[in-house]
Amino acid sequence: MVSLDGYIEGSDGKLSWSEPSKELHKHFNDLYLTGEIDTSLYGRRLYEIMAGYWPSITDESNVPEVEKEFARAWKQPPKIVYSKTLKEAEWSSKLVREINPEEIKKLKEQPGGLIEVGGANLASSFLKQGLIDQVWLYVHPVLLGGGKPYFPAGLNLKLTFMDTLTFPCKVVRLRYKIKP
Repeated sequence: MVSLDGYIEGSDGKLSWSEPSKELHKHFNDLYLTGEIDTSLYGRRLYEIMAGYWPSITDESNVPEVEKEFARAWKQPPKIVYSKTLKEAEWSSKLVREINPEEIKKLKEQPGGLIEVGGANLASSFLKQGLIDQVWLYVHPVLLGGGKPYFPAGLNLKLTFMDTLTFPCKVVRLRYKIKP
């Protein structure tokens, strides 16, 4: 999720502007449920947000069905959590202290779906080390005017356009392949 001016969170640290609509949420559900994304790599902060909310959602919870579906889907696939401070990681998660590029390359060579990298700091580290093959930008029609940028300063990437997908909520997904 990114604002039109390139930020993933506002200068106040808030993310409410990026809350997914029902159709966008359904899109993310489908990515997990179809196996298109079958492994998630999370930084500590995003993992704590996700693990602090989604496991508490059950079929009896008073939330929309699309959120119940996501909660069920999120709990299943393997997750690797990168953190030097967490003591444990639950919900099909493996805790790893440092990024090992060779292990990431081996993981990418395994059969299966896409590997999702979540968390700004983790994604920045992966981008700087050349460990990401594609960038998916879900651009929201909002200007934040400052905050945490989607891409780290000084990063120079050559990209090849792949496609776009426009949602009824006016969010546009842009997909690019990173040139080696």
